[in-house]
Amino acid sequence: MKILILGAGKMGSFFTDLLSFDHEVAVLENDPKRLRFIYNALRLQKPEEVAEFNPELVINCVTLSYTVDAFRSILPYLQPYCIISDIASVKTHLKEFYDQCGFPFVSTHPMFGPTFARLDNLQKENTIIISEGDHLGKIFFKDLYSSLRLNICEYSFEEHDKVVAYSLGIPFASTLVFAAIMKHQDAPGTTFKRHMKIARGLLSEDDYLLTEILFNPRTPNQISRIQNELNILQELIQHKDSEGMKEYLKRIRKNIE
Repeated sequence: MKILILGAGKMGSFFTDLLSFDHEVAVLENDPKRLRFIYNALRLQKPEEVAEFNPELVINCVTLSYTVDAFRSILPYLQPYCIISDIASVKTHLKEFYDQCGFPFVSTHPMFGPTFARLDNLQKENTIIISEGDHLGKIFFKDLYSSLRLNICEYSFEEHDKVVAYSLGIPFASTLVFAAIMKHQDAPGTTFKRHMKIARGLLSEDDYLLTEILFNPRTPNQISRIQNELNILQELIQHKDSEGMKEYLKRIRKNIE
């Protein structure tokens, strides 16, 4: 299959390395420095070059803020049978775009961003495939992700955004609060160091990505849940309620079993 990768960042390079030995792959990237590390794939720098390559599948791996713009820049150079796809963490505006673009599409979300996951060992990681997508496109990504031994879940666009608000919104908000009250420690404990490592990794992510995940319309409800639990914990601590704390710890241990 002829596959066009949009973007030569971490995930674009990952998909290029993954696919280029079994498929004919081209990478479209306007930053020539990023193309230095692309091998076994055709390097493109202008959307007009896409027409000659004539891809059958497009995988959009650009920064979230440019996902739709990147699609629009190449649509005039694609054949109507070409399947377009994204791996975006936030799908809020993509459903509307796909409904209007006129191309078959498939949308997935690898839940193993390059900040924390080992891209060479993904056996315990997860990925989401959006159910509304093109049948053949979904089969392609199911086969691809199965080859990596990923756990695959299929959700609608609506269900996906709910999952992201919970599984990303809560840890992102919690980590940002931790970092916001941070001060230097000369002798940090193990737990503190682990939290600090997570905070540094999170804050190395693209600002737009962090903002869009937190601005997900379903995230505020999850943050309210964090605030409620902080209020409960604060009450227990202020009143030195040992029995209440025992029941509280018992309850939350059940959550993580």
